[in-house]
Order: sequence, then C-alpha cells, then structure tokens
Amino acid sequence: MTEPTSIPVTMPIDIVVVDDHAIFRSGLKADLDARMRVVGEAATVEEAIRVIHEHTPPVVLLDVHLPGGRGGGGAEVVAGCADLQGITRFLALSVSDSAEDVVSVIRAGARGYVTKTVSGAEISDAVVRVAGGDAAFSPRLAGFVLDAFGTAAVAAADEELDKLSARELEVMRLIARGYSYKEVARELFISIKTVETHVSAVLRKLQLSSRHELTRWAVDRRIL
Repeated sequence: MTEPTSIPVTMPIDIVVVDDHAIFRSGLKADLDARMRVVGEAATVEEAIRVIHEHTPPVVLLDVHLPGGRGGGGAEVVAGCADLQGITRFLALSVSDSAEDVVSVIRAGARGYVTKTVSGAEISDAVVRVAGGDAAFSPRLAGFVLDAFGTAAVAAADEELDKLSARELEVMRLIARGYSYKEVARELFISIKTVETHVSAVLRKLQLSSRHELTRWAVDRRIL
C-alpha cells in the first residue's frame, strides 16, 4: 500500500477500534476520514469481545498484541467473535511486521493486516476494502501469508494458471497481495479500466466470485 486511493462509499462504515494505547486510539480516530465512524473502543481482549458483540460493526481495527484473556491477543479476539462471521470482519493494525504475528491473526480469521506506519488515508482505504469483502495487506506482508498457507493444492496450480494470460497472471498476483486497482494500474502501466477487465476475466476463469476468494486461492497455492 503506497498511496491512498480514496475509495468512495455512500454511508459511513461503523468500526470498533481495539488497541491498548488510548493515545494511539485517539490519534487514529482523528486520522480516519469521513468514510469511517468509530462506534466503540476497547483496550483488552475481554473488553474487545464484549464491545464488538455490543455493536456488531462491519469492521474492527484490531491490534495484534493486547493484554487480558489467555494471552492470545488479537487472534484470541477474532476467535472469541467467531459467531459474528459474515457480519463483522477484522483488519489487523500493528507496529509489528513479523511473520509470526501476521500469520497468527490471519489464521484466526482476520481479512487483512497493515502496519501502523501507513497513513490514516491508507488505513481508511483498507477498511473500505475489508468491509467490501476484499483482503487488505501492506504489500510486503502478503508474502508471509502466501508462504504460510501453502497446501497440497500447489500441485494443481499449474493447470489452473494455464487458463490465464501472462498479463492476467501479473494482475492476479498483485491483487492477491492486497494492491488496489489504482496501484496495479500504476505498477503495470495500464489503465484502471483495463485492470478491472483483467480481474473480471481472472475471477471468471478461476470460478471465483470476489477479490477475497482470489486472495485465498493464491494463498492456498503459494502463488506470489
């Protein structure tokens, strides 16, 4: 994620912010744009699970390291809200960029992971993506996820990839890493409309229905 894309939404997205540092929560709320509406905050595992169930927001911004609970931090919060699957999605937000932290919270069920070094506008864009069912990763972190979730399906990947053109394969890899359409267009020197066309073709050929499914497909096959 390099620069904000200003993804439009018609109504504010309700979010809960979970972080054990009150100063960071205050700063984050000030940095988020008008597409976001913070409806709740929490600082511990137990408090987070309670507040999330109280508000059932579309998206939770979740720190990875939190006090309380059984010591599982953000991953424990996601697990404790498993009954809200399909209602609430989790976007991890942490100072840590370690593979262990990234993988643990994604295994628990989070839809994305961005570091606290990104701007408020980039976080806002990531929230919009996650709310829409897509994945959102700081680009270099996506590799950790792709490496960690490799399965036996790798053996079948070549046959499926043969369905894609060289350009579609390039687009697919960037989208799977969490790049926005605008970022893909800039990276490949093509128009955003062309990116949209390629993504539609990739989803159709691989029999997938969303960018989130595409990311999971790539993760399972360890495709970078």
